[in-house]
Amino acid sequence: MPNFDYDIGIVGGGSAGLTIASGAAQLGAKTLLIEKETALGGDCLHYGCVPSKTLIKTAHVYHMMKKAKAYGLPDIEVPPVDFNTVRERIKSVIGIIQKHDSAERFCKLGALTEFGTPVFEDLHAVKLNGRIVSAKQWVVATGSSPSLPPIPGLKETPHVTNREIFYLDKLPKSLIILGGGPIGIEMAQAFCRLGSKVTVINRGDQILGKEDKDMADMAMEVMTNEGVDFRMVTSVNFVRDLGAEKEVEIGMADGENISIKAEMILAALGRKANTDELGLENIGVEFNSAGVAVDNRLRTSQKHIYAAGDVNGGYQFTHAAGYEGGIVISNAIFHLPRKTDYTWLPWCTYTDPELASIGMNEKRAADAGIKFSVWTEKFRENDRSLAEGEKTGIIKMILDEKEKPLGVQILGPQAGELIGEWVAALNGKVKLSTIASAVHPYPTLGEINKRVVGSFFSPKIFSKKIKKGLALFFNLKGRACGE
Repeated sequence: MPNFDYDIGIVGGGSAGLTIASGAAQLGAKTLLIEKETALGGDCLHYGCVPSKTLIKTAHVYHMMKKAKAYGLPDIEVPPVDFNTVRERIKSVIGIIQKHDSAERFCKLGALTEFGTPVFEDLHAVKLNGRIVSAKQWVVATGSSPSLPPIPGLKETPHVTNREIFYLDKLPKSLIILGGGPIGIEMAQAFCRLGSKVTVINRGDQILGKEDKDMADMAMEVMTNEGVDFRMVTSVNFVRDLGAEKEVEIGMADGENISIKAEMILAALGRKANTDELGLENIGVEFNSAGVAVDNRLRTSQKHIYAAGDVNGGYQFTHAAGYEGGIVISNAIFHLPRKTDYTWLPWCTYTDPELASIGMNEKRAADAGIKFSVWTEKFRENDRSLAEGEKTGIIKMILDEKEKPLGVQILGPQAGELIGEWVAALNGKVKLSTIASAVHPYPTLGEINKRVVGSFFSPKIFSKKIKKGLALFFNLKGRACGE
């Protein structure tokens, strides 16, 4: 039997890699974690989830300061934003979390961390920092990077991506955002609230293309009212550098060409899997531009090598990467054939209001040819939402023909937190009647979850047939007022 240096080697120190390294080491596997950057944590900690949500909170507070009068407070003149202080706050939050994602902590758990760029030499060994390191099993968890489509002039024109946007020296006076996905839309609202003049250029007829159009349009309307300029159904003809300004020429649906200028361009045009320079082609691991091909146990074409997180081209969420890390541990360490199941994988776009989803929305159900019904409740009818000054938003529950849940979408305040009740209910196969009979504290936003289920049961409970039966058996006398 071959004598390998390690039981398991993990390439990539992001969410998936850290989950696997922690679990494997604590279960007694001799574990090697390799990270090409100078610190662990991956894109999420340094260029994604953590800095973006920190920035979004800062922008929200600044926005609320400017809206003080709407809450019965004195109308005040708010001074301009100094982005240096915003940037330092972002760094401080990352620094706190970084202590948890440190080589020292993982060493205490039993996993050795090495920094460098490994290249596969054979099916069980990589070349790392000039030497050969072997492992019985390997995991590729190298994440993803910003993707730049072949737009004329974009590569030659200075621009930023999610890797630079949180660490700017100053707030841009104007910002063009290429792309209407979650990253672009979150940053559009945040920088508009901080004081930048923001223009979003989007190829499609809606932002957040994976969501239902009615929900996405509602979010876009809020942002439009705040000052974000949306240019929809466009094509980018070219980008060029004018020195102090950058120019983007777009083609509109009616054939007109429009030139837009701004101090800065943010390219948020999708992601690509980090597969370059790993040497996967040397060992017969199948991959393409979308990512590393895996089966439902996250095994690559070489069954002792797994791929988890963004690099496999699936759901590009930190929590999905963490979930996949658990799948790898079950298969690689426990040797239990556990398969992935994304049926009830939730996600959230952190606009204000937030847009959260779990399961199927109308678009996906229709694409799958499933017959469904839609049940809704508006946030303006929720007492806590009104007290908070939040009137925009809706919860949408999708049921199949057998009146079983297919999915839930929430556009509203704290939607990312509210979807948590549905995560528990749907994964736990909780009956709708149980949700309808649950008692929530009053007044809370969470009551809207119960009310949307109540809207489904109300026509059944308060039907003419039920009333007629109760009148017959209990001699009820009927209405006391009105027709």
